[in-house]
Amino acid sequence: MTGEATNIHATAIIIGKTGLLFLGPSGSGKSTLAFSCLAAAKPLGLAAMLVADDRVLIAKQDGSVTAECPPTIAGLMEIRYTGIVRMPYISKAEMHFAIRPVDPATAERLPPEDEQIDVTGSIRLPLIRLSATSANPLAIITAKIGARLD
Repeated sequence: MTGEATNIHATAIIIGKTGLLFLGPSGSGKSTLAFSCLAAAKPLGLAAMLVADDRVLIAKQDGSVTAECPPTIAGLMEIRYTGIVRMPYISKAEMHFAIRPVDPATAERLPPEDEQIDVTGSIRLPLIRLSATSANPLAIITAKIGARLD
């Protein structure tokens, strides 16, 4: 990595060529939403891989935001109340969007358009807020970005 990597609490996946970085406090639904997206991609014929769950090394590299998995957790994902599962993974990928799980009981009904989030002091990504209990998060993400994830 050309930029200094920062170890953050997040989950990173890639669907097709689109990197999704799930951000939020412990127990907010990051891993569950990411797992749902990975599972939904398969029947659609989309390549889908875990990059990292729980800890992600994030950096800016040649103008892009990259996520990398710490080697000790490669291919491992915690599914809350189920345990740790092994997943197909890629050790490093470019990230394009940040996803923030929200609680429908307290979330703004209509968040700001074109919202961005500071992932670290020098890294910003477009933000998509998503209900932590969404039945089909991949369909919602696809609708929000207005493109297919392939």
